[in-house]
Amino acid sequence: MSTPRPRRHDPDRRDRIIDACLDVIAEHGVAGTSHRRVAAAADVPLGSMTYHFDGMDALLREAFTRFADQVATLAERRMAAAGSLEEALDAFAANIEEDVFGTQRDLVITHELYTLAARRPEYRDITTAWMARTRATLEPFVDSTTAVLLDAMNEGLSIHRALHQHSPRPGLAREAIARLVRPAP
Repeated sequence: MSTPRPRRHDPDRRDRIIDACLDVIAEHGVAGTSHRRVAAAADVPLGSMTYHFDGMDALLREAFTRFADQVATLAERRMAAAGSLEEALDAFAANIEEDVFGTQRDLVITHELYTLAARRPEYRDITTAWMARTRATLEPFVDSTTAVLLDAMNEGLSIHRALHQHSPRPGLAREAIARLVRPAP
């Protein structure tokens, strides 16, 4: 009679799977993300995937929600220190140039989420909540229409960053922000 193997105590396994999923998305895209690849990246048994998640959609939803929350939290932290319009605009520009443009990995994950939400409306709640949080950081300093325009400019600059061979010139985000908030003549 064989004795049962002791269960491996791994309280962080679920979180490790979610983080590994983001790494796999960055490397292979959503289309190339599979339970097998994520399990290997997380160094967990394949059976852990179905134990912790009802399917790939549940895993993708949690991974993208975590990513969007982390990025939105960075913007909120930067903006929380702003006490004036000028400080807020500087903080928002720094968020774009240092955080949004920060790493190729994050840029790819962002655009994978955009593509998934464009194809599958059930993922738009993640992008909608993310954009709402960004706009909420701006609205103490600018009207809601300007906040929408600044957020759209942020998204547009990230698309340009992803599609061009060269990084945007330093200060481009700050210049774009200044043009959007310039008082009407």
